[in-house]
Amino acid sequence: MIMSSNSAHQNRLASETSPYLLQHADNPVDWYPWGEAAFDLARKSNKPILLSVGYSACHWCHVMAHESFENEQTGNLMNKLFVNVKVDREERPDVDKLYQSAHQLLTQRAGGWPLTMFINPDDQRPFFGGTYFPDEARHGMPPFRDLLTRVAEYYANSREEITAQGTELLQVLSRIEPQATAPDVVLNESALNDARQKISATFDREFGGFGNAPKFPHPTTLDRLLRDWRASANSPEPDVDALFMVSLTLTRMAEGGIFDHLGGGFCRYTVDRFWQIPHFEKMLYDNGPLLALYAQLHIATGDPTYAAVANETAAWILDDMLAPNGGFYSTRDADSEGEEGRYYVWTPDQAKALLEPVEFELFAKRYGLDVDANFEGNWHLSVRRPLDEIASEADEGLETVERRINVSRQKLLKRRQDRIAPARDDKQLTSWNALAIRGFAIAGRALENSDYVDAAVGSIAFIDKNLMHNDRLFVSFKDEQYKFPAYLDDHAFLLDALIETLQARWNSESLHLAIKIADLLIDHFFDDKDGGFFFTANDHEQLMHRTKSYADDATPSGNGIAVLAMQRLGFLLGEQRYLQVAETTLKNAWSAMAEYPQAHVSLLSALEEYIAHPEIIILRGEPAEIARWQVSAAKIYAPRRLLFAIPENAAELPGALAQRRAVANKTIAYRCVGPTCSLPMDSWEALATSMQD
Repeated sequence: MIMSSNSAHQNRLASETSPYLLQHADNPVDWYPWGEAAFDLARKSNKPILLSVGYSACHWCHVMAHESFENEQTGNLMNKLFVNVKVDREERPDVDKLYQSAHQLLTQRAGGWPLTMFINPDDQRPFFGGTYFPDEARHGMPPFRDLLTRVAEYYANSREEITAQGTELLQVLSRIEPQATAPDVVLNESALNDARQKISATFDREFGGFGNAPKFPHPTTLDRLLRDWRASANSPEPDVDALFMVSLTLTRMAEGGIFDHLGGGFCRYTVDRFWQIPHFEKMLYDNGPLLALYAQLHIATGDPTYAAVANETAAWILDDMLAPNGGFYSTRDADSEGEEGRYYVWTPDQAKALLEPVEFELFAKRYGLDVDANFEGNWHLSVRRPLDEIASEADEGLETVERRINVSRQKLLKRRQDRIAPARDDKQLTSWNALAIRGFAIAGRALENSDYVDAAVGSIAFIDKNLMHNDRLFVSFKDEQYKFPAYLDDHAFLLDALIETLQARWNSESLHLAIKIADLLIDHFFDDKDGGFFFTANDHEQLMHRTKSYADDATPSGNGIAVLAMQRLGFLLGEQRYLQVAETTLKNAWSAMAEYPQAHVSLLSALEEYIAHPEIIILRGEPAEIARWQVSAAKIYAPRRLLFAIPENAAELPGALAQRRAVANKTIAYRCVGPTCSLPMDSWEALATSMQD
């Protein structure tokens, strides 16, 4: 954790719970948290707002903090010229998303973190901004202190121009939001087909992934490709290239330095094309979806390598990110002891001191300790040579070589645990917990691991206990405090996670929670005029603009996941209101999907299930027997198939589920495709035959 050298000073952030805000609590900068107090002071003192947005695991946020925010001279200048506001983007994604969009419009450049925006307090509209600014002139940028002076002078002398620019900015923000679509628009497969082609056009066919460097995992896009392959599996020409793209990417990632070969789990992204050198922060929101994806690819291909990576990823989350209360922490930092990656890198001599000579020889060949350093004079581990090749050279059996390398990994991991670990952001976020819940529910079914299902169920219980209050959902929990009314993503991701977990282990209370979340989405987020879901609730704090976005970013689109989950819950319960809301949203999003389909893959998966309705199988009977049927059905990757094993004694099932009755001393299966259901089946053979349709 980066701390100020002026440890005697405590600003207003000292009373916050966010680890990121607390990192800045003893800066000489007189920071305010986002809120009316800051804007009121800025208006009364005739100063602009300096807004700084970041997060605790962000390397360049730490750099700017050390260079500028911990500097007494810079802090005094900031206090003199501005009212300074610090925001944790993980707690306040509403503020972050809004000002990232504004930054892009003002500068015509992509944003990022730290985000630095200068705001007119009269209307909350920004008039200048950027991301990282250096303390000295570098990279074509002026020193931060010079910039502060010039911005303050511009604000003092150009108020009319700033007000006019703010008005124009707001108009542009409104224009780029999804516009009303003709109600008679016909939804079809054209966007799905177009997305498939455009995704392929950016694919790296040598190293996997999309584009060049930096390279991100994009699990939502990979999930879309896997669904493309499965949708074509029974056609005369299956889309094996889609499966190839997923398999190559996940293989290269698992071999690369983006994966932690000692402790498990994935870093955020790599700076190179080859997946070798990451920015070392590890985020829960990446690892939850990747856990699900590796488990699904294992089911799709039967390759045990993907199961092994899924298990190691799950192990890292459970070992390092699971809190005693059952919820999951947020991130591990990129830096430790003031250096990025220091916790993770090695030298050959360090490894040699821990291993037997034969172990070191095999380990060095496998992970590149016998070639040149790849990270600032040190070695960051990545797979360099295949096991069978190493075994052949060593004239040893493959299993023996693999066992020795695994023993070596454990020795290095044990020694690594003696190092000073990167700081952990231990706040617990509803949306990111939901992504992890979904990952554990899917992996639990695919890998037949009840511990993973336990983890999903435990996190749901944590959210229900700590983040649901007065029938409303909240964003963040830390130090026994819940904070901030929840956003679209919190609700949508949780609804999706609940539906996935109900397929892993039935719990009627979780179904009722899902219904509650769906109703909250409709009552507080749905645009009943044009369709679609706003990011903030209708009773949320009023910002300069209420956003509605359909595109995926680092996490899936809240609108896309909301529609997917609404449709599934609507068909499960026979609830027409959920289905109508989903259809209206898809129609409103149609022009965005048609124009940039590759940027809206979450919505495309919802569109796929609108066109070809999901298959829903309800099993009723004695718990052990329906569990056997459920396990057998789960051995096939079928993303549009939902299977719920509901014990015969489950009572008061809502909606259409009340009609899927249990029969004494029998195991019964009901199969529905959309609103159309078959007669009940009382044998596994009959159900298996019906699922081949």
